Amino acid sequence: MKKLIYSISAMLATVFFLVSCEDKEDIQSDANAKVKVYLIDAPASYEEVWVEVLAVEILPKGENEQNGSAWITLGHEGEDKKLNLLSLVADNPFYFGEIEVPAGEISQIRLLLGDDNYIVDGGQRIDLTSPSAQQSGLKLKIDKPLEAGIAYDLVIDFDASKSIVKAGNSGQYILKPVLRVIAEASATIEGTVLPLEASPAQVYAIIGMDTVGTFTDENGMFMIRGLKTGSYVLLVEPNELYQVKKIEGVETTVGQVTKPAPILLDPSVADTGD
Repeated sequence: MKKLIYSISAMLATVFFLVSCEDKEDIQSDANAKVKVYLIDAPASYEEVWVEVLAVEILPKGENEQNGSAWITLGHEGEDKKLNLLSLVADNPFYFGEIEVPAGEISQIRLLLGDDNYIVDGGQRIDLTSPSAQQSGLKLKIDKPLEAGIAYDLVIDFDASKSIVKAGNSGQYILKPVLRVIAEASATIEGTVLPLEASPAQVYAIIGMDTVGTFTDENGMFMIRGLKTGSYVLLVEPNELYQVKKIEGVETTVGQVTKPAPILLDPSVADTGD
């Protein structure tokens, strides 16, 4: 199968490295660091967004990217993974697994996708095409320090809404992956939107010009990772039966999880029964 190599570059926007609290004895070698890799999603106005994920590859600093054996691979082409990005919400990321990498720095990272990618819109499957230029692999320099004996989380946030582009009036849709990338510890906002009849709702964390979003799951829960320290505005956009709600002053601290009180939504004016 022809594989498409999407490295995290100009069309990409966030990978988070979160230092975990695992004991050093969990790391097999004192010269290595452990990296756990996850994939999460941002909202999109489609019923489903399916991508074929083959692997994640990491290039330690100092290695020559032209040397195929220098790349450390997590996943295998024989273990193709079909993922509906819109299901990767709340506390439900896709877990690739974990690998050990030499201590020092990660120079580059890339996500390998197959060619069986599509969306479901209006109950119909629409295949996604990919520009030929993407097949050569566009790369991002991470330069993230990794200490020996420490475990890290690598979280790739795949923004489905920005990654799918309609090609004029041709009826074709193009997949141009957009991912968020942050090479430092981060904060998390975790909460619940009620009533459940308002789900799935879109929840956005806004600070200045930066906006990060996700969906609620079937239990009304949401989780937004990869945030910096600061005071955020939470914007909740439910279905048409309920009103949009804004919560201001949600404070975050790097390395901590902020849990605001459950967000209670009001019925829309059209559904008050008056």
